[in-house]
Amino acid sequence: MKFNFSERLNKLPAYLFAEIDKMKAQVKAGGVDIISFGIGDPDLPTPKEIVDVLKKESEIDINQKYPSYEGLLGFRKSVSGWYNKRFGVSLDPGIEVLSLIGSKEGIGHLPLAFINPGDVVLIPDPGYPVYRAGTVFAGGIPYIMPLLEDNDFLPDFSRIPANILEKAKIMFLNYPNNPTSATADKYFFNEVVKFAKKNNIIVAHDFAYSEIYTGEKENDSFLSVNGAKDIGIEFNSLSKTFNMTGFRIGFAVGNEDVIKGLGAVKTNLDSGVFQAIQLSAAYGLDNEFHVVKDNNSIYKKRRGLLVEGLEKLGYKVYKSDATFYVWAHVPKINMTSKDFAMSLLNETGIIVTPGSGFGDYGEGYVRFSLTISENRIKEALIRMGA
Repeated sequence: MKFNFSERLNKLPAYLFAEIDKMKAQVKAGGVDIISFGIGDPDLPTPKEIVDVLKKESEIDINQKYPSYEGLLGFRKSVSGWYNKRFGVSLDPGIEVLSLIGSKEGIGHLPLAFINPGDVVLIPDPGYPVYRAGTVFAGGIPYIMPLLEDNDFLPDFSRIPANILEKAKIMFLNYPNNPTSATADKYFFNEVVKFAKKNNIIVAHDFAYSEIYTGEKENDSFLSVNGAKDIGIEFNSLSKTFNMTGFRIGFAVGNEDVIKGLGAVKTNLDSGVFQAIQLSAAYGLDNEFHVVKDNNSIYKKRRGLLVEGLEKLGYKVYKSDATFYVWAHVPKINMTSKDFAMSLLNETGIIVTPGSGFGDYGEGYVRFSLTISENRIKEALIRMGA
């Protein structure tokens, strides 16, 4: 028998990272030593202290039962305390914090709470593919906000037509940005708040890379500006902060009504996060491990090594100290980002992510992830001709 996918599923391109995994497997099967700058999965270990808490809490009977839908109050208090300490943002753990099975899950589910068929969602391009996917699954219409290098990869709200703004219900933002590594400051976030209030739009800020910075300046939280909680929420994750990608633990914080709507969707679709994982994550937030500083020191060395090597090879690199990505122009004229990535893989065994996978405005760029060792970066640069 043949079964047809739904129209909404057919509207989406193949998920980029799954496609990269397939390409990687094919080349690796031919005996090639693959060096992957692809998916942003930290190669650094989860702190032992966090793992020890997970082991201990996993053996306790109560933690083996169904967890609460909104998350353990203890975990939400840890999130609230960390936000206050780190960003000066006050959050009520009872109504302004929600646990997530990783921030990706929350981002994908948010449109189901607020978008009706025909409503518009403002989406940054290039951007994380889940913003579009969640919008399409909810029956919404994605409206692209181009992120251009000559504007430091910030959207220009003045270019959005009035008829679009009348239908817009949600705007996704993401700084520090994946894939470009661009950052946003409080001045920009203040403009976002004014724009959102004027047009009655929910702001959903993806802050997954909040703790990844290799310069002196820490990253600013959207919620740290006046009025942000009136119109928006912020998604964050333990994945990058504590190298906990496989744990699937994140959280949404901010506007009470938006949190309530997202929580209602989750109540109907999932059963919460394993309590032992929440307790291990809370331990990490409460103790502010040296791991963040140590990780960033490692990423700084890797960034310097890779950027210097790429520039010697003729790449034009966008300079940033945030995230663990390097965003660079495709060095070959008249070659698409996907074609270049494929040729690099076939000729050298190196995987990079084509910018087109993040949207039309990502074309002409490729993304390198700093989640491989310095020795492997050196080897990759040698293979590329450095």
